[in-house]
Amino acid sequence: MTGHCLLVIDLVHDFLDRWESDRRIALIENTNTIIEAFRLASAPIIWIRQEFKPDLSDAFLEMRDSGRPITIAGTQGAQFHEDLAYRADEPTIVKKRYSAFFGTELDGLLADLDTPKLVLAGVNTHACIRSTAIDAYQRDLRVVIAADCTGSYDEEHAGISLRYLDGKIASVMMNEQIIAMLKPS
Repeated sequence: MTGHCLLVIDLVHDFLDRWESDRRIALIENTNTIIEAFRLASAPIIWIRQEFKPDLSDAFLEMRDSGRPITIAGTQGAQFHEDLAYRADEPTIVKKRYSAFFGTELDGLLADLDTPKLVLAGVNTHACIRSTAIDAYQRDLRVVIAADCTGSYDEEHAGISLRYLDGKIASVMMNEQIIAMLKPS
């Protein structure tokens, strides 16, 4: 699995704290498993999280229109969940839209890392994971979606998104398959 980079997207309190405990714990444990596998393989990990100003002036339209504050700068809600195997020495990108590419330095960081293949983990499958996968594909990057490490508050649309993406824009794989690919042949 030479040249792969793991993107961990939006596993922050404001999203995860709303989930049922069992689902949240399983998602975090599965994500930590894949994080550890990437570290053992010396493959890069990039952490991505959403964050907005308290006045929502930099938020996307739906958020500004509703006035519903979420992932606000300086709050715990915008921070990675403390049960994640987050390390501050790995790159962290703050995004303002669904796609991790939109208005961020992700393109440059990936070019510096020379990683033409991405593995996506995080939430929400039907929004941020899907948008990031499509934007990566449009950049001619190979994309794997770690099915064990993604989730959504909207399970129906998450399933539809995974079915749409799989085999076209991305490969949807379980942790077991991804970890096997990380091992030297």
